[in-house]
Amino acid sequence: MSSILFEIRDQVAFITLNRPEKLNSVNREMALLLQARLDECASLHEVRAVYLTGAGKAFCAGQDLVEVTDPNGPGLSKVLIEQYNPIVTRIRNLPKPVVAAVNGVAAGAGANLALCCDIVLATKSASFIQAFSKIGLVPDTGGTWFLPRLVGWQKAAGIAFLGDKIPAEAAERMGMVYAVYPDEEFAGASRALAAVLAEMPTRALALTKHALNYSATNTLEAQLLLEDELQQQAAQTKDYSEGVNAFLNKRAPKFTGQ
Repeated sequence: MSSILFEIRDQVAFITLNRPEKLNSVNREMALLLQARLDECASLHEVRAVYLTGAGKAFCAGQDLVEVTDPNGPGLSKVLIEQYNPIVTRIRNLPKPVVAAVNGVAAGAGANLALCCDIVLATKSASFIQAFSKIGLVPDTGGTWFLPRLVGWQKAAGIAFLGDKIPAEAAERMGMVYAVYPDEEFAGASRALAAVLAEMPTRALALTKHALNYSATNTLEAQLLLEDELQQQAAQTKDYSEGVNAFLNKRAPKFTGQ
């Protein structure tokens, strides 16, 4: 059985981390397959949104420690440089919205894999744990970049230092999560949101994502110039023409992502 399941349905690419017996902890095979599937999502026009989740009762328990502590294994530096960092950059550079559907525990690198996505949804029973301090490590997979921007400096420091288990509803209040759904409604509601994104003007969403990526480091003046540049690009798309025509004619738009 592949450690990554992949299906395209109704313009949404469904990517499932599939090592449920290991709480979807990440090994080298899974990481490289995930990179390949993200590349595929970037290249396929029929994919207009990505939905990332985990099989079984967990989203992702982080790095497979058996692999990383193996004397003949890849070692931590290689794991970060060749496995996790490329996944984060692929998700942030993917010109399509990526939804993290956190169906259970998201720990360590698994928590930060979720947080680097565009929209994070969680089931009520899910939780987020920056487990690194528990074993004497530093948050990776972008955790030290995303956490302070999502929840602020004090909360980020406390979460990273203490390694507390953050329930989904608390994570939503902090700003780590966009929405939390009851367990029995989670699959349907989270997939429905991904479907809505796939029917939107995805070129404009990609440009918005680009602007958000730069907003963390740009000055206000630089960001205003970037918005002007991206707005000009958006105004050249077919979806912009369709959106304006639909609005003027009081009908629902039919966007194609072009």
